[in-house]
Amino acid sequence: MTVDAEAILNQLTRLYPDAACALAHRNPFELLIATILSAQCTDQRVNQITKRLFAEASTPQAIVELGVDRVRELIHGCGLHNNKAANIVATCQQLLEKHQGEVPSSREDLEALPGVGRKTANVVLSNAYGVPAIAVDTHVFRVANRIGLSAAPTPEKTEKQLMAAIPRERWSHSHHLLIFHGRNLCKARNPQCGHCPLAEHCKYLARKKQGSHEGRD
Repeated sequence: MTVDAEAILNQLTRLYPDAACALAHRNPFELLIATILSAQCTDQRVNQITKRLFAEASTPQAIVELGVDRVRELIHGCGLHNNKAANIVATCQQLLEKHQGEVPSSREDLEALPGVGRKTANVVLSNAYGVPAIAVDTHVFRVANRIGLSAAPTPEKTEKQLMAAIPRERWSHSHHLLIFHGRNLCKARNPQCGHCPLAEHCKYLARKKQGSHEGRD
């Protein structure tokens, strides 16, 4: 089965016309902190936590002044909150010491910050600075490999394959489309294949049907 990336993206765009970053933020700094918090935590939960956190401290200086213990209290309820609290304060310290309190717009500088990996850097680059990027989270990884846009064992390799399959100008929006599809239909457990408009393109469903036929034989 040959996968038509353009056709898939067009269908997803029709299905999710409002697909966009779901992390509430007012500036690059708030997006950076929210994305650090989003690992192993839903965006809805992150938005509840950042509302509480940013009401008390919404700048690198203010967060450093809070200290790790207070940040830990404010983000409690978020997965890995102990590590995240330490990383957030350390990141804020680096922003003050190396970047005049501003969030850098280069991948190298972003990935040098504590708690910031390639996925987080891609989220910030694409949503805060308009740099075409594909951030591969669990939803993007699952959906892309199920549909057949990629066939890779790791997020890093999935990202490379998606970048090759999708036109550069559609990278950032594609990230949101795949996330929305993963949350709404192509779920980790019990994917709603019967309601999916991508059924004709989906390699996962084709394998599933083939296995069903072989089972009856």
